[in-house]
Amino acid sequence: MVPPMFEKLKAWAARLERDARALWFAYRDPRTPWYAKAVAAAVAVYAFSPIDLIPDFIPVLGYLDDLLIVPLGVALALRLVPTVVMAECRERAEREISEKPRSLAGAVVVVTIWAALVAALAFALFA
Repeated sequence: MVPPMFEKLKAWAARLERDARALWFAYRDPRTPWYAKAVAAAVAVYAFSPIDLIPDFIPVLGYLDDLLIVPLGVALALRLVPTVVMAECRERAEREISEKPRSLAGAVVVVTIWAALVAALAFALFA
């Protein structure tokens, strides 16, 4: 028997994934204002990037993005996207939920940030 708390967490995670996918659709919708598009795109790209800004193997901090950054970003974007657009995008996300989207752009951004950090660290140590 699965504890009720685990079931609630599982349902929350499924809603979070659906909303992140719906935000990608909202980003591409012409009825979404530019500022909502910017936030929605950033959240969706980061949420579906195969590479985390903070790798999961780093104790505690590794899961910070999964537990805080993504949900807070989704919450902010949901407030900015018009309700009608978001409802339609959620329906579309539900229909396409079996596919796992991946963001090459998100991976490029995260790899670039890590490369810059490594370069800055190398410069600081060897300069």
